Order: sequence, then C-alpha cells, then structure tokens
Amino acid sequence: MQVIYNVTVSVDEDVHHEWLEWMQDVHIPDVMKTGSFLESRISKVLAHEEGGKTYAVQYLCVNMEMYNQYQAQFAPQLQEDHTKKFGTKTVAFRTLLHVHKHFTS
Repeated sequence: MQVIYNVTVSVDEDVHHEWLEWMQDVHIPDVMKTGSFLESRISKVLAHEEGGKTYAVQYLCVNMEMYNQYQAQFAPQLQEDHTKKFGTKTVAFRTLLHVHKHFTS
C-alpha cells in the first residue's frame, strides 16, 4: 500500500524566496537521499493569502513500514534543520494519505 506524506507549509512573504530555494536545493534532496521515498513534488497552493505563500510538499512512499522508518530515523533531524533555519517564519501541517488507486493516461 503506497502512501503520500504531505506537508503543507505556510511561509511568510519576507522569507518566501529563500525558503523555496532552500527547499528545492537542500531540504527535499536531503529527504530523498534517505531512500524512504520513490518521488517527491512541491506545489504552490492556488489561493490568495495575506502575508505569505502556501506550498504542499508531497513524498510518495512504497508502504507504511518505510514511512515509519523515515519518521523514526530521519524526520526529527530534518524537521529540526527546517525549524533552525526558518523558525516561526513557517507553519507546517502534515497529513498522511493512503493511495487507494493510481490512474495514468
């Protein structure tokens, strides 16, 4: 059973560009280097927001066991790195999704 680990992040406008660059160049590659995920993507939420931008970062995991291993071995340090770099300039909300069925064209 594949799962999607979704992290929705609201980013203050004043650090938005720095955060996006850091996510693309450092954080997401670091998460992928753990070997826990098959693929990842970052998407901008299309809504008007006061004072910031919101992104959804999604990681596809082969199963719950790999996700749990990631959470136990890697997530605490990676999340701490993010907090040290951006502090209260970001707010993250995490959800876990079960991939019920995958369709392709």
